Amino acid sequence: MNLIEIKELLSANSGTFLAIIAIAMTLIEITPIKVNPWSAIAKWFGKVFNGEVLNKLDKMEQAQAETRQKLDDHIRIDDERNADLHRARILEFNTGLIRGLRHTEEDFNEILYNIKFYETYCGDHPEYQNNRAVHAIKNIERVYDECMKNHDFL
Repeated sequence: MNLIEIKELLSANSGTFLAIIAIAMTLIEITPIKVNPWSAIAKWFGKVFNGEVLNKLDKMEQAQAETRQKLDDHIRIDDERNADLHRARILEFNTGLIRGLRHTEEDFNEILYNIKFYETYCGDHPEYQNNRAVHAIKNIERVYDECMKNHDFL
């Protein structure tokens, strides 16, 4: 059988030959390189038919990431502002103690809560400047201990 005869045989039975090739493509897998032509064809058709939708999804994912970043920034700023308010209460309470104001036990319990919140926030966020109320906290705790010892609350 020469090349001309093979060519004539293939052209006469081209439908059968294409069916054999399609079945062989489905069943044959080259081992270290896994080749699945049907997957490649399906991906190509998917990109052709869904290209616009995929582009919109990419844009939506990008917008969602930007929104998430903005939200994270707002949460961080709000948390820092909250810690600043707790610190301001601590400093104000200490100023009152220095000026000789007396407080009830409930006042001390409330400020101790503020101190605990502030110190916890500072411990969880090392980037936050937290050394601005150290002496005020020590003084409040010292006065509280004295009031507890002497039963000297307002």
